[in-house]
Amino acid sequence: MSEATSGALVAIVEDDTAIAEGLALNLKLRGYRSEVIGDGETALQRVQGGKPDLVLLDITLPKRSGLWVLEQLRQSENHVPIIVLSARQDESDKVAALSLGADDYITKPFALAELLARVAAVLRRARLGRSASVAGGEPATGELERVLRFGEVAVDLEARTVLRRGRPVKLTHLEFELLSFFCRNGGRVYSREELLRHVWGFQQGQPRTVDNFVAQLRAKLEEDPDRPSHLLTVRGSGYRFAP
Repeated sequence: MSEATSGALVAIVEDDTAIAEGLALNLKLRGYRSEVIGDGETALQRVQGGKPDLVLLDITLPKRSGLWVLEQLRQSENHVPIIVLSARQDESDKVAALSLGADDYITKPFALAELLARVAAVLRRARLGRSASVAGGEPATGELERVLRFGEVAVDLEARTVLRRGRPVKLTHLEFELLSFFCRNGGRVYSREELLRHVWGFQQGQPRTVDNFVAQLRAKLEEDPDRPSHLLTVRGSGYRFAP
């Protein structure tokens, strides 16, 4: 059963009525359920209480911004998948949203088909993550150790925790997914497009998304983020993980 036919609930946090109603209609046609919320304060209450499967979150909202809503949810350990929507082209907004734990970011105006594809991909990734947890850990690819180590970092694949110098490092869901993928596949060079497919589940996406997440991991895990020892850039090709 697909995410759509299972009737996943999508919370649409958008104060533009025309956009919100259009999204709700098209989601319904794909088999999703939806709920429209028009301001940031109400969104925080409804998402915390209603437990949607996915949130489409506009940045510019009455009362409280979408970034505030995102930050409050993640600080309360609410890991509902969130796709941030924004009419602003400012790169800093995108970096802020991803740093706060957004699962994806899409700029208005967007192609409806692309948005629906991203909704399906994020829901699919969340479902696979839940299945792995129920099964007792990450899917194995050969003989994997539970704890993978590099430099001063220890990654516990089952507990989904990261320690650096013995101290916990807080990663977002997607930061951990990208790091664990690198840990399992050290040595090989992966293009940005390959990483988007393997980690995000996108057949197409914005390569800059990968760059932002790698930069965030470097800032949290590398001794010198400007001269990384483990999360390496291969000019013209992509990224390579060196244990």
